[in-house]
Amino acid sequence: MAGAIASRMSFSSLKRKQPKTFTVRIATMDAEMEFSCEVLDHDVPTEEPVTFHFLAKFYPENAEEELVQEITQHLFFLQVKKQILDEKIYCPPEASVLLASYAVQAKYGDYDPNVHKRGFLAQEELLPKRVINLYQMTPEMWEERITAWYAEHRGRARDEAEMEYLKIAQDLEMYGVNYFAIRNKKGTELLLGVDALGLHIYDPDNRLTPKISFPWNEIRNISYSDKEFTIKPLDKKIDVFKFNSSKLRVNKLILQLCIGNHDLFMRRRKADSLEVQQMKAQAREEKARKQMERQRLAREKQMREEAERTRDELERRLMQLKEEATMANEALMRSEETADLLAEKAQITEEEAKLLAQKAAEAEQEMQRIKATAIRTEEEKRLMEQKVLEAEMLALKMAEESERRAKEADQLKQDLQEARESERRAKQKLLEITSKSSYTSMNSSTTALPTDLPSFNLISESLSFDFKDTDMKRLSMEIEKEKVEYMEKSKHLQEQLNELKTEIEALKLKERETALDILHNENASRGNSKHNTIKKLTLQSTKSRVAFFEEL
Repeated sequence: MAGAIASRMSFSSLKRKQPKTFTVRIATMDAEMEFSCEVLDHDVPTEEPVTFHFLAKFYPENAEEELVQEITQHLFFLQVKKQILDEKIYCPPEASVLLASYAVQAKYGDYDPNVHKRGFLAQEELLPKRVINLYQMTPEMWEERITAWYAEHRGRARDEAEMEYLKIAQDLEMYGVNYFAIRNKKGTELLLGVDALGLHIYDPDNRLTPKISFPWNEIRNISYSDKEFTIKPLDKKIDVFKFNSSKLRVNKLILQLCIGNHDLFMRRRKADSLEVQQMKAQAREEKARKQMERQRLAREKQMREEAERTRDELERRLMQLKEEATMANEALMRSEETADLLAEKAQITEEEAKLLAQKAAEAEQEMQRIKATAIRTEEEKRLMEQKVLEAEMLALKMAEESERRAKEADQLKQDLQEARESERRAKQKLLEITSKSSYTSMNSSTTALPTDLPSFNLISESLSFDFKDTDMKRLSMEIEKEKVEYMEKSKHLQEQLNELKTEIEALKLKERETALDILHNENASRGNSKHNTIKKLTLQSTKSRVAFFEEL
């Protein structure tokens, strides 16, 4: 940050002019304020409205420890996110995707595939344009990779997701560094970087890796006269070293940044003041209260989901029983129809058997009559005998047919009896299913949520929590456990970042790589990071680093 208030006015346009008065309107989240402002030496744009950005001037070393209040954390998250998207802080592509996933978690909450359909991030600005232009990837491909990580953040609240974002961002090389053009006594053009850790000297073409670093605990005094800055090391035996700034009017800003960062650096390494201790205690209590509230809501949500699953299972079982009852009814109707058909056929068969028996009796009577009235002559006798024989054969056939029909009638009666027995069994099964359905309905009513369960209404009239010493001790143990888990996750996170980098490497357009991309890749190949680079630079003595700066 260039200062507490950074306007859209470049320093190159600052000129001595007559005082000019203009109206300023400030809008916050809950109020508005309007006042007149008289500008003495700034070139005020003629366009209206004039936009001012109110930004944090000093960056924390450890965001998790130093950003106590949630609103402070949220506003700082928005500031860092905008600086990364505006490419004021360099962020490698794979880390950009991870940061985007935490930003989505902070805005949308837990991932739900039924709600967060494909294309729900189409209007969101999540990645720096440099990253998007560097790869032959469509917006849908980027969304797919962001969503894959977004789904893994399930269960994180907004403040937790924002803090994870800041913990990753604070390890970026350009995080919190304010750059100023300077010259050493030899006139070599260099960049001065001022941040929470100290003063860093950069090559103008490389803002990622400092050439020299001076931690704040090695610096005793900083002052300037005109454009010349004088740095006095803590060791009085070491000569002071000087550099010249490029513009006189930024000297005051450089000095303010140095004094403020030096003061905060030393304050962090001392015991917290009573006020800060109280703020941190309140923040811990608030965090514990929110954690307990989230756990309560999670339990209620789990109970609701279990109740819904039980209800769905009972409804499914009821539908299954209804289907079985319907099938049993259909089988019963088919059995009744079959029984009716068999009964009708048996009746017809009985009538045919009676008719055949009657015809057989008539044939017997005709045979007797023929025998009684047989003619005396031998020829007539022979003819009569032949006729009698034919009549006997016919009667025999009639008797056989009658017997066959009688057997068929008996068989049909037996089939009818079996059909009626099947009908009886079907009715019995239907009664069993009906009784089982009523029993299931009873169970579904008895398995409903008990009245003494907590309400699922998320809006409550009042909340009160009593934090005991045991609760705070347990919370402290959980915080320590989270630190250990975070260290373990860091390795897993790095593996995921390397995996994504390998995956999208084939789609990279090498000709679109910026100078910072190339420098970052070189640092990564050497295993250099922000903190170990500064650590290596400070291994040398202060005297040798001062001499090296003078000879640049």
